[in-house]
Amino acid sequence: MTPSVETRTSPQTRTGAGSAPLPAPGHGGVDFEQRVDFGRLRDYRLGRARAALESSECGAFLLFDFYNIRYVTQTWIGGALGDKMTRYALLPRGGEPVLWDFGSAAKHHQLYSPWLAPENCRAGMLGLRGAIAPAVGLMESAVRELKGLLSDAGLADLPVGVDIVEPPFLFEMQRQGLKVLDAQQLMLDARQIKSVDEITLLTQAAAMVDGVYQDIVEALKPGVRENEIVALANKRLYEMGSDQVEAVNAVSGERCNPHPHNFSDRIIRPGDQAFFDIIQSYNGYRTCYYRTFSVGSATGPQRDAYARARQWMDAAIEAVGPGVGTDAVARLWPAATEFGFADEMAAFGLQFGHGLGLGLHERPIISRLNSLCAPVEIQPGMVFALETYCPASDGFSAARIEEEVVITERGAHVITKFPAQDLFIANEY
Repeated sequence: MTPSVETRTSPQTRTGAGSAPLPAPGHGGVDFEQRVDFGRLRDYRLGRARAALESSECGAFLLFDFYNIRYVTQTWIGGALGDKMTRYALLPRGGEPVLWDFGSAAKHHQLYSPWLAPENCRAGMLGLRGAIAPAVGLMESAVRELKGLLSDAGLADLPVGVDIVEPPFLFEMQRQGLKVLDAQQLMLDARQIKSVDEITLLTQAAAMVDGVYQDIVEALKPGVRENEIVALANKRLYEMGSDQVEAVNAVSGERCNPHPHNFSDRIIRPGDQAFFDIIQSYNGYRTCYYRTFSVGSATGPQRDAYARARQWMDAAIEAVGPGVGTDAVARLWPAATEFGFADEMAAFGLQFGHGLGLGLHERPIISRLNSLCAPVEIQPGMVFALETYCPASDGFSAARIEEEVVITERGAHVITKFPAQDLFIANEY
């Protein structure tokens, strides 16, 4: 189901001004406002995954990607256990999801996740990315169990779609006679159209970062270190209810060009240009949200770089809408050679768009690297981030801007609200 959210198509609306915002309600449950309906969210996600399975030749999807697991089973373990290739889920045709989880988490799901059948919440262990050697036999017994479930469901002769997998597990599936196909493409297709509940969660997550940027500009003074800004952002996000701060990039001064995509312990100095990217999730739904500031004052080259990055951003926001190809958006951005790079591979991620959802990089991916040769049609219900980057003529400063947009029937709606139309001077002298 495509979300029934609309906005007008004027340039002011497309850049996020002069229109009613998409709702970003309080995070708690109340009886006096319509907020996220988590039951409806669970039904939508499982329904999309089932439709993807039915459209394929597979008898089942076997999922290791922890975003796909959450999408299908509505469960989550983050941090140290979320990416160890130990959790996995089976979605069979005509059946209910079966989840193998880390030790006692399975019992917890039996008690607190009533949308899953208790017998389908099972403890599982495959080896923690090889820390337990495949020779122990955990993978062999897991594949044997999977084959039994498929046989009982009458699916033994159909291929199994797998999203991501450790080589020893793949080899074991093949050794035991299972035909393996790619399910990741199908799951990414399923996840690219967001429901109204997913859009609300994405908007709530963006609102959290709006507030963190206010804290950052107040703290952004000479003498503070990049890592201190990272600590501040982490603290505030977890206080506001983030369930995972995936990364906070903090880049300042001479580190701005070329873009290092990380943070350091550099001390921020008067007149620095500094940009930040806050990547975090609320109830699983992510932000990718850059803002650029100058500290105390700004130079002509810094202002010029920002103005160009903003022009590229506004052109992209004006262009995106239902039926537009991602190639048309990518062509609005400069070629890599126009801003100091040898080719599009070397400049990848600087003039860039990417889907947002449970994962940081979902569909569509918009870049001159891929979109010109393999464009994707933009559809209502897509949510993605647009990123532009412009190095300054001084040789070391640079501007980085990112806006998150929701595509509705009538165009794009920006949900990142911290001021970015002009270069923001933090603690101006």
